[in-house]
Amino acid sequence: MWLLLLVPALLAAVLSCLRLVRAAATADSLAGPARSHPVEPVGVGLYETAYLAGGPVRVVELALVLMTGRGRLHLAHTGWTSVVDPHGRSRLERALIAAIGPEGQCRTGELRDRLASHPIVLEIGGRLVQAGLATPRTVRESTSLAVRQVRQALLLSVALLGAALAVAAPGTGDAGSAVAWFSLPIILTSGTLLMARVDVHPYTRWATPAGQELLTAARLPHQAGAPDEPPPGLPDAAERELLTAVAVVGPAALPDARLRAALRN
Repeated sequence: MWLLLLVPALLAAVLSCLRLVRAAATADSLAGPARSHPVEPVGVGLYETAYLAGGPVRVVELALVLMTGRGRLHLAHTGWTSVVDPHGRSRLERALIAAIGPEGQCRTGELRDRLASHPIVLEIGGRLVQAGLATPRTVRESTSLAVRQVRQALLLSVALLGAALAVAAPGTGDAGSAVAWFSLPIILTSGTLLMARVDVHPYTRWATPAGQELLTAARLPHQAGAPDEPPPGLPDAAERELLTAVAVVGPAALPDARLRAALRN
């Protein structure tokens, strides 16, 4: 009886591991040119750093924090964003103001989702992908899906092993045989996950290994393209440090609890 439970466990393990191997091969082939042609971190500013750390949503969060700090927007902890100064200083700021709408205010969560798919934000990611610093969306999604499928196959094998032990006839040695056979898919999936931790996991992130190195070495005073207009009442160095923290870590780096709450909505 337990042999009927072994078949789906073996199939799920083999198929999921093959998908992960294929995804790893695809990611490695795309990373080859980047390794042979190292990219200098020149022209990578705060918005590019935000994309590498957290994708399009992080870029929008950084823009919201920047414009709020400079008095161009008001972020309410109730979840609304209001325009204070309708004149954007960059393409991204103008796109953000336009996305808010003619009424001058909208829900922060809706604004974040809407602007995250804006061509200007996606253009930032496209440049980073071409430079070998950002993982292509198709590679990131396929590798993440493949890793999840192997995890699910491992959990399925363990669950089916439990069911097999439950239906095994006592005193016949079926339990020992079931453990021995089910160890095959369990070892296969767990071993594949361990190898994927090193070879595949980097490609489930927004940044490639080269981009991760850039994030690790990121220091605000050396960032190119950082905002050069100091906000009133806030020293330029302090603003740059705060914006870099938001770009790399996200809203959790903000010392203002009300602003953190506003960005969570």
